[in-house]
Amino acid sequence: MRRALITNVTQYAGPGTVPVLLRNGYQVLCHDPSFRARGVRERYAKAHPGVVCLDASEPEEIHAEADALGGTVDVVISNDVHPISRTAIEDISPDELRATFEAVLVVPFRLAQLFLPEMKERRSGSFVFVTSARPRRPEPGFATPTTIRAGATAFAMALAKETARYGIQVNVVAPNYLYSEMYYPRATYVDDPAGREAIAETVPAGRLGEPEEIGELIEFLASGRSAFTTGQVIDFTGGWS
Repeated sequence: MRRALITNVTQYAGPGTVPVLLRNGYQVLCHDPSFRARGVRERYAKAHPGVVCLDASEPEEIHAEADALGGTVDVVISNDVHPISRTAIEDISPDELRATFEAVLVVPFRLAQLFLPEMKERRSGSFVFVTSARPRRPEPGFATPTTIRAGATAFAMALAKETARYGIQVNVVAPNYLYSEMYYPRATYVDDPAGREAIAETVPAGRLGEPEEIGELIEFLASGRSAFTTGQVIDFTGGWS
């Protein structure tokens, strides 16, 4: 049984990826900040039979808890999130810049550092980084996520170069206009006709991406079925990029 670790399972690409992984026979180790509360972990596990909910938050804790479970982690899916708001560059606070940097670049960087030695030793493994397509077409007001997501993508490409000779795959899924409550909430962009119209005018596909559509893409990259595929950035944008 292939074992995958995915971060922030209740946000961004998490809700669509976990069901696809389970359907394809993975054991899924799930991280989420909300899992610090035991009741939340238990409810999530009951709703998703077959997952293992971790109560760890920091990368070092996540690695230690996964290691304590025994076995290997074949795939690390770094699904990193941080709230965003439209802010002019001159109004971006250093604290917000640092918080975004920590959440969407430092955390995946550190997580990769921790799992990499064991993957190198067994000469197999896969990383999938969920970053963003925003750097393809920077939009006014979103300099912070655009800049730091670009850094996370660049890190993944550097990691792919260093690890390919060990049989380790590293790929990036770069979404924009994926339905998620953090970034494109249903009330604004699905239920509201004005929001739906704005999406239809912006996205060539005429709609938001569905959660399980990105899950299918992530599962393919995680599966090892195309082991020669590494160092790729695949947009998930309905043609927007």
